[in-house]
Amino acid sequence: QVRLVESGGGLVQAGGSLRLSCVASGGILGINDMAWYRQAPGKERELVAKITRDYVTNYADSVKGRFAISRDNVKHTVSLQMNSLKSEDTAVYYCHASRVVTTTTIGYDYWGQGTQVTVSS
Repeated sequence: QVRLVESGGGLVQAGGSLRLSCVASGGILGINDMAWYRQAPGKERELVAKITRDYVTNYADSVKGRFAISRDNVKHTVSLQMNSLKSEDTAVYYCHASRVVTTTTIGYDYWGQGTQVTVSS
């Protein structure tokens, strides 16, 4: 069974930094795209950053130049370095993996449980 587990959320002052990490487990042989989404109270979940298996990245306009996504294809991890945080970055951040190949299955849509990021102004 594929599991995604996030860590690294917390409370930080505006202008500060946080690093989120996500580990995928469950007999994984490979993962195509990995991404971070976020959902603020009363808003829809939105894509923050995505990275392909070949390390091609794309970012939401609101985080360009401040956030950086990275991954380790051997350890099946994805990280999000968040700098110059703003109060509007406050949200629950979710890790996502698409087209996950394991020793027994191919699955297309996996989510972590989410980690809270709160930026105080």
